[in-house]
Amino acid sequence: MGDGAVTPEMERIFKRFDTNGDGKISPTELGEALRTLGSTNSDDIQRMMGELDTDGDGYIDFKEFCSFCWANPGIMKDVAKFIGQHKQLKLHV
Repeated sequence: MGDGAVTPEMERIFKRFDTNGDGKISPTELGEALRTLGSTNSDDIQRMMGELDTDGDGYIDFKEFCSFCWANPGIMKDVAKFIGQHKQLKLHV
């Protein structure tokens, strides 16, 4: 995930987080995803939004998500592994 190429895994994770399918991840959707992954701290959600939402529009679009994936391949591999192990997991807002 760190080579600058968009992978099917990145697309799959983004779609899993983007529960309403509007092409962007809202703070609510990110919060639900982080809670599912074991983080329930609202400070974590705000911090992650601040890191990922580089254009400041209040949402994480696919380009911003990919930039984060490329910069943090270890984190994204862990997320992909967790989601792969819990395929039945549904992220709902």
